[in-house]
Amino acid sequence: MPNRPNHHLFPTHNAQDTANRPKRLAVLLDPDHLTVARCQEILALSHRHEVDFFFMGGSLISNPEQGSFIGYIKQHSSIPVILFPSSGLYIDPQADGMLLLSLISGRNPDLLIGQHVAAAPLLKNSGLPLYPTGYMLIDSGRQTTASYMSGTTPIPHDKPSIAACTALAGQMLGLHYMFLDGGSGAMYPVSPAMIQAVRQAVSVPILVGGGVNTPEKAEAAWKAGADILVVGNHIEKSPQFISEVSKVKQRFNVALPQE
Repeated sequence: MPNRPNHHLFPTHNAQDTANRPKRLAVLLDPDHLTVARCQEILALSHRHEVDFFFMGGSLISNPEQGSFIGYIKQHSSIPVILFPSSGLYIDPQADGMLLLSLISGRNPDLLIGQHVAAAPLLKNSGLPLYPTGYMLIDSGRQTTASYMSGTTPIPHDKPSIAACTALAGQMLGLHYMFLDGGSGAMYPVSPAMIQAVRQAVSVPILVGGGVNTPEKAEAAWKAGADILVVGNHIEKSPQFISEVSKVKQRFNVALPQE
């Protein structure tokens, strides 16, 4: 089992302080779209521009080399690698932690609790730090792999009240994070109005991903209340976007009180 630093998506002592949380950036790496050369390029940019996390995973992983990529990143980077699993099959003890996702936006019992039951003994034995997360698929203008593979209907993009109540229920059930995801290849991102509604409903940290492909969209998501922005699909096409979105993050964080 690897010797892991004690990584937290957010330190526990400021869990309720939503206004003064630092904004954080996660780069999502899909093993199906990754090569060693591209991995090297993304690592270099991520170190230069202060990326906080790598999320490793995807809705449909056909490349058996996920473990090799995790090992490569761990060998060449100190940035934490957090698993973003599509199922309990993708447990890798090399990682620094795992988003334990419960698909609370859908009504598929297998993704609410079924796969968690099957994976629980493996997760316990892995020693991975776990981040219990309410995963919420948000309509983004087209069907995504995540919605198709999960067999669930995303929350309508113009129904922020549904998202807010869903997130509130998740927090009441004890989930520590909420992830609003438009999915890979989203036509448009989760709306600021929906992020704001969820921010007002819950105190737990909010992750937002899908469809963020301009600095303006990143700024809108963070301004609305996102704590961690997850970017992936656009970086596959344009790795330099890491630099652009990192500059937005730095503008938000420069005014925060220093601990």
